[in-house]
Amino acid sequence: MTPMATTVKSVRTATMNDVPGVARVLSRAFYNDPFFRWVFPDDNRRMGQTARAYALMAGFGSIPNGRTSVYESREEAERAPVIRGAALWTPPGVPGDSPSALLRSLPHWLQLVGLSRLPEIVRYLSELKASAPEEAHWYLGVLGTDPVARGTGVGSRLLRAGLAQADADGVPVYLETMNSANIGYYEKYDFRVVRAINDPSFPSTYCMLRPAV
Repeated sequence: MTPMATTVKSVRTATMNDVPGVARVLSRAFYNDPFFRWVFPDDNRRMGQTARAYALMAGFGSIPNGRTSVYESREEAERAPVIRGAALWTPPGVPGDSPSALLRSLPHWLQLVGLSRLPEIVRYLSELKASAPEEAHWYLGVLGTDPVARGTGVGSRLLRAGLAQADADGVPVYLETMNSANIGYYEKYDFRVVRAINDPSFPSTYCMLRPAV
């Protein structure tokens, strides 16, 4: 494969204008993720469904209420930069989903997942919420890289930028991963598994914490 002819690379805070780009790159990154295979089992529809899900997460929650970061690169001089990675963070003291955001997004979620699936998805999300630390912390909800840019340092740059902010704040960082293959990657950044959710009704989930430094 010919390397991308990238001339400009940067990590910056996302705006609402970035919602389509964030949804696109994360749907590509997580097409085969165990969580989305569970939520959206139809292989032919999953890409579009996952993109809609991330548009809801970013547009109603993480971008207006958190601190979403994107990695973009200008790969052709005459074209706009392309988002190749995204990290959805929630700062300490900021609720992941405000009541107003939930109310506005609920009809979209019902249309996307269907009323019959909603109870089990809510039960799973409640399990995740119960595992979160009670102390103030940064929460890394999602970290994803476009498959065409994997191995080029996109994910590590996004992760390091968030960890630097957490270190400046003197608080730990918490995340969940549904892919056991990711555990070793995060362990390199001093995360450790603090709980594993192995309920057969849900995707296996590993809750990881990086202590404050």
